[in-house]
Amino acid sequence: MAQLLRTISNVSVLHTVATPLERHFRNNSEEVRRANGGKATEEEADHLKLADLCYINVSGKQYITTYSCLDRYPNTLLGSPDREEFWIPELKSYYFNRNRQCFESILTFYQTGKEFRPVTVDGDIYEEERHFFRIEEPKAATEDAIIPIDEAGISDLCFSKGGWNLMRRRVHKFLMDPRSSRLATAWHIMDIIFICTSITLLVLETDPNIGVAFTDKDHRAYDAIRILNVVVISFFTTDLLVRFSTWPNLLGFFTNMFNILDILSILPFFVTVITDAVQDDTVITDALVDNPEVQQHRSYVVLRVCRIFRIVRVFKFIRHSQDLIMIIKVVARAKKELCLLVLLLFIFSVSFGSLMYYIEHTTNTQFTSIMQGCWWAIVTITTIGYGDIAPKTWLGKMVGSFVLTLGIVFLALPMTIIVGKFSQVYEKEKVKE
Repeated sequence: MAQLLRTISNVSVLHTVATPLERHFRNNSEEVRRANGGKATEEEADHLKLADLCYINVSGKQYITTYSCLDRYPNTLLGSPDREEFWIPELKSYYFNRNRQCFESILTFYQTGKEFRPVTVDGDIYEEERHFFRIEEPKAATEDAIIPIDEAGISDLCFSKGGWNLMRRRVHKFLMDPRSSRLATAWHIMDIIFICTSITLLVLETDPNIGVAFTDKDHRAYDAIRILNVVVISFFTTDLLVRFSTWPNLLGFFTNMFNILDILSILPFFVTVITDAVQDDTVITDALVDNPEVQQHRSYVVLRVCRIFRIVRVFKFIRHSQDLIMIIKVVARAKKELCLLVLLLFIFSVSFGSLMYYIEHTTNTQFTSIMQGCWWAIVTITTIGYGDIAPKTWLGKMVGSFVLTLGIVFLALPMTIIVGKFSQVYEKEKVKE
């Protein structure tokens, strides 16, 4: 032990007095390994390990790394001989009066080659620290590959070389990135206007008074509404077909969530047109589909299912909001905590729903099955309390009071974990943006 302490002291003196000798221990390891039959002695190995240690003091906090780790990046401050300007003999370490949080991230870069900006540090401050330590920006493989990845996870590197592929890449960027040009911004604004128009038509068509204009061919607004609907669907179809022709791969197009939503949003219109032509030019609307006399036909049943998908047009707004996309990513990353919440809700609802059924079903006609009991348990645990089903016996009321109290705890504990996870992931996604 005393010999080890003397070795540490000698290494410190070597650093302050004879830095070349320290370099000798670190850079001539092959000669040391050849000693003692190709293996370094224990004392020589201790010299090598201790001489490779590098002590860095950042605003009073000590960090220990190795010179071999720093020397992998010779163009940076810590990897070049310029670091000797910051050597303090009294501290026996390099001293930097810099931001400690930023330095921990920079030190991680030296150790792993990956760089992450701390969430709690402003971007300008971090860039200033990077500039001080001479951390270079990562270089792109080619000049054409510096365009950011869009919300579909596609970059220019997914496209092949060539004139046609270059055109596809530009059109794809035009459709997916509204910030690429003013014309792209105008296109996305037009898309939002058509989405709002489509949703407005969907809502007005179900109104008993206004819906007449959608069904009566003699109505003065019938032709205008029909043409407007065709223009809206034509715009959506054109946008979808152009995106399909410029997508890098066919499988990726049909597995993208936004493309699936776009297909489902325009599908009811074409099904309606085909069914309209088959059914002797009868105008198919919600009012006609809801008619009991025509519900017996299978074609109307299929049509009714397809027309439900028109509601999907509301979700087209997600494409134009980065915050909504980020929330979806956050929910996907917090799926473990959400699954825990759903699992607890399932266990409690089945347990207390079954218990309430066996307590109440003989005297209370509202609890006709365990499923009714589960419905009551879910409504009670979530503290909604519709009041459509309620216990009447004193034992049932006692169980109901316990379930209500459990519901408050059930929402408080897991939701705290979920909200914390949500905030953490949301901040990380914001940093990436």
